[in-house]
Amino acid sequence: MDFFSDIVYFINRFEWLSVIDILLVMAIFFLIFSLLRGTQAVALLRGVVLLVIAIALMGVWLQLPAFSWLLRVTLTPLLISIPVIFAPEIRRALERLGRAGALLTPHLQPAQIRRRIDAVCSATQRLADHRYGALIVIERETHLDEFAETGVRLDAELSAQLLMQIFFINTPLHDGAVIVRDDRLLAAGCVLPLSASGTLSRSVERQMGLRHRAALGISEVSDAVVIVVSEEMGAISVALNGRMIRRLDQSRLRSVLIAFYRPRAQGVLPEWATRLLMRLSSRQEDTAEN
Repeated sequence: MDFFSDIVYFINRFEWLSVIDILLVMAIFFLIFSLLRGTQAVALLRGVVLLVIAIALMGVWLQLPAFSWLLRVTLTPLLISIPVIFAPEIRRALERLGRAGALLTPHLQPAQIRRRIDAVCSATQRLADHRYGALIVIERETHLDEFAETGVRLDAELSAQLLMQIFFINTPLHDGAVIVRDDRLLAAGCVLPLSASGTLSRSVERQMGLRHRAALGISEVSDAVVIVVSEEMGAISVALNGRMIRRLDQSRLRSVLIAFYRPRAQGVLPEWATRLLMRLSSRQEDTAEN
């Protein structure tokens, strides 16, 4: 009853200045989330916000003195620790804000996306035919600058010939991953984190080498689409959200990339639909192998 009384009291005191006050607060939070969008801190920050809201509501409704005291004591250290935890993401967000027009980049046209997919598919099929191992990471919303820094910065125009040259056997940059951002090849020879999930413990997946493990690893910590070409068998695989589709040909690879390439920006498929499609494709591959 006290809670509803407070709401009625707040409504009675509501005026046009209160609207401006609320809009300013909303604008600040919108700016913060816009800066952090595309970083690995978004999911963690969302969890922290939901946890704080749940704890606050429990303290208001249930009237728990000890719990409310614990909330007041831990709230200040929690707010202080957030900038420490999110320091790399905040730094990258401020760098993005400092670039002129960084947040006003227009969406890609379908023709541009098809040209990039054609270049990647053409190079992947040729590499698979010659059984040259390859690891191609297509960046989406989560920026991969920290992984690009582990390799050699190229910032070159994306083309099938350049990808084939990089992954040609015994070249200096073939033993590593390339990161593709928009129509540019950002870096080559990059080191990626290995998968920490239980997917590799399955009997079917134990045949995968370090390239496949790295592809799964980067797909677990980002929303990137990762293409792997096996050096032993020449097989093509795609990893996304910790799942992998194996033994693809050029036409199926093209269909997968069209479905998954920047789905949020283009509105092709929602996130739940991409995960469902990945699971169904993985089950089909496992059934075919068995």
